[in-house]
Amino acid sequence: MNDSLLLAIETLRSAKNFAVVGLSRSPGKSAHDIPMFMAREGYNIIGVNPFATPAVESVPVVESLLDVPAAIDIVNVFRPSEDTDAIIDAALERNIQRGDVSCIWLQQGITSKHGATKCAAAGITYIEDTCIYVIRRYVSE
Repeated sequence: MNDSLLLAIETLRSAKNFAVVGLSRSPGKSAHDIPMFMAREGYNIIGVNPFATPAVESVPVVESLLDVPAAIDIVNVFRPSEDTDAIIDAALERNIQRGDVSCIWLQQGITSKHGATKCAAAGITYIEDTCIYVIRRYVSE
């Protein structure tokens, strides 16, 4: 296994609370089905989507990262790459205020121009272009 895969496995293995930015109300979309699967697997999922409050199925949804009531182990992002720098900035701002963001994880196909640099400077784990659902398979082994 390569280092980035090992980092993703260890990060997911130690995580419990997820803020899912871009959680979808629409079954059949990855941004809906993957968070629902993770919730069924026992992870605490809070959606972040101002258009889907107060809940999607059994998952509570808030308007912004600052509204997430629990500590955040992973900010899991299901938004287009062009939106990621602003999302990362919001997660870093939350971390400055609460000190509780451990990882920013961009789903498969999603990248950021400055995410790795910003997260490294803040001491936050950064994973991009990686499907958390795929990595979950390794955590179970």
